[in-house]
Amino acid sequence: MILISIIITVSYLILIFSFTYGFNKVNDFKLEDLPSKTHFSVIIPFRNEAKHLPNLLKSITDLNYPKQLFEVIFVDDDSEDDSVDIIKKFINGKQIGFDCAQPDIHIISNERKTNSPKKDAITSAINKAKFEWIITTDADCTLPKYWLDSFDEYIQKSNTKCIAGPVTYEDNNSFLNRFQILDLLSLQGATIGGFGIKKPFLCNGANFGYQKELFKALNGFDGNNQIASGDDIFLLEKIAKKHPKELHYLKCEQAIVKTQSQPNWSHLFSQRIRWAAKTSAYNNWFGKLTGILVLIMNALVITISLLALIGIFNYKTLLYILIIKFNIDFYLIYQSATFFDQKQILRTFIFAFMLYPFFSVYVAFISVFKGYKWKGRAFKR
Repeated sequence: MILISIIITVSYLILIFSFTYGFNKVNDFKLEDLPSKTHFSVIIPFRNEAKHLPNLLKSITDLNYPKQLFEVIFVDDDSEDDSVDIIKKFINGKQIGFDCAQPDIHIISNERKTNSPKKDAITSAINKAKFEWIITTDADCTLPKYWLDSFDEYIQKSNTKCIAGPVTYEDNNSFLNRFQILDLLSLQGATIGGFGIKKPFLCNGANFGYQKELFKALNGFDGNNQIASGDDIFLLEKIAKKHPKELHYLKCEQAIVKTQSQPNWSHLFSQRIRWAAKTSAYNNWFGKLTGILVLIMNALVITISLLALIGIFNYKTLLYILIIKFNIDFYLIYQSATFFDQKQILRTFIFAFMLYPFFSVYVAFISVFKGYKWKGRAFKR
């Protein structure tokens, strides 16, 4: 058991260290105030987001980018609240603080064709999009002032067809919220690190850009429409396979999109079960290897801790393993927290570190047998 534990721990150490190395290989991108050139179609699917839409709409109003160079397409996925009315009032100029110099903003209805409402929504919008670059985000997000400027300048200065952008959660200073921020920071660290070592396997649909022609050439989401989620990851896999040199990460502070964490543990478990449910369909071997190794490492921590309590496993070896995992995890998250300017979150790291193995193993186990609910809909495994 000790030998197996050492092999797993060393493998995990090498994996996470590769992400920390790759993180630093992706250069920070700095804006240079270049004249704006790129036309964007911003796509935002929504369902029952009345609570979050005012902040999103305000952030759209505050975007620095020339209004004639982008449009915003909201895709209504059968909302049952006041979401559509809120957007219509905003478009008609009835919102307080409305600026008459607005981009072209319109609402379309989702054309459901598959088992994935969000993929259908994005496809519906792309079919109606006027411009060559598509950027997706979510209705519970807020967009930074220079968001589109960041994408535009990166496009002008690089040979790219697809750009993954940075995403983090808003900090509301609760343990649950900061637990989720730490988790997302680790995912963003692995995302950036993956790009840095030329093995991109993660991205986030809340900040994801690609050429419309590329989407159509790859037949969009065909091949994974039976899976409800994964509009970002599965498209990334296709692009990484066909156009690896034209796929990039936008490591730019002015491009950071902020979204909302889950309000309670029940919603969090449902979200993570949804995320876990798609992993078996991954085609990227490195992504699968990463997920399996991280799960095995967390399961190992639980197992050897229990064995140590009943005297079967050596406490000193357990301590060494925990110290190794603690330090390499902390280093990766510290890098992310520094980039995202969220180092205050690290005060919660010790407690999150102790809880996370139980959380991740439970989610992985439940996702094998159980479906999930999302946006008021039930999805089977």
